[in-house]
Amino acid sequence: MSDAKKQGNAMRVIVRTFPVLAAAALAGCVSFGAEPPESLLTLTPTAEAPAGSGSAGSAAGALAILVPDAPARLDVVRVPVQVDDANIAYVKDAVWVDKPARLFRGLLAETIRTRSNRLVIDSDDPALTPETQLHGVLRDFGYDARTSSVVVRFDAIREAEGNAIETRRFESVIPGVAAEAGPVGEALNRAANDVAGQVAEWVG
Repeated sequence: MSDAKKQGNAMRVIVRTFPVLAAAALAGCVSFGAEPPESLLTLTPTAEAPAGSGSAGSAAGALAILVPDAPARLDVVRVPVQVDDANIAYVKDAVWVDKPARLFRGLLAETIRTRSNRLVIDSDDPALTPETQLHGVLRDFGYDARTSSVVVRFDAIREAEGNAIETRRFESVIPGVAAEAGPVGEALNRAANDVAGQVAEWVG
């Protein structure tokens, strides 16, 4: 074989091999993550303000809804399972689109907005500082394996002008729920709407 043909064959081998080597190098430095879940859970209000609706007023009459605090087991996009008094697991394939505290803040705001004439602010804009604020701690938002129930428990704190502070605990428990992503997500949505409705009646 001539030297020219040998050089040509060598070049073809290099060209064919290069994409394989490049792909191997790319796989070594780029991670595409785990398989995504088939679906994501979210909270949907039972009633929403229609398009075109709105309200107006001053900061004195507005109500700011802040993101509730949450314990570490809820500060994730998974659904916790209380296995026993000392152990926590997570529902398989149950993943929220956002952290539960932020989803619950949006649900609270929409529920209060549709059930009252109050000007409700649920943005994180620091320039908007209504004198009346609603915040608190989302204590429970998950599944209790001991009773096959979903539990939503919210300790609300309402701060009004003049340094007035009022607190109240709200809770909703739905029993007889299968420990699967679909049933648990649907039950949590119902329980969260129940609690949001209770809070809306409280704030008036």
